[in-house]
Amino acid sequence: QVQLTELGGGLVQPGGSLTLSCAAAGGSVNGVEMNWYRQAPGKQREVVASLTRAHTTRYADFVKGRFTVSKDRTENTLYLQMTNLIPDDTAVYYCNAFFGSDYNVWGPGTQVTVSS
Repeated sequence: QVQLTELGGGLVQPGGSLTLSCAAAGGSVNGVEMNWYRQAPGKQREVVASLTRAHTTRYADFVKGRFTVSKDRTENTLYLQMTNLIPDDTAVYYCNAFFGSDYNVWGPGTQVTVSS
């Protein structure tokens, strides 16, 4: 069974950058749609960025031009490069592997805090 682990969260000042990674273990996510979600306190989880099976990317409007989603050559690690961070980006960020409607894997999440 595939397990996902996010790394790279932390505290960053407004305008700063962070890169999150999501490593898959126990199986392959090659050819699987991968997503980054986030959840801020008191808010619903929302999709941030997606990398489709066709290797196209989709971004939420609030991160377009600031965040970039990608995979490494092995296709078993997903990244989220975040630049020009703002306080509203503060949230727990989750990696998701969408194999299909009946099989959806989530990582435990990593905290990103944007504050001066």
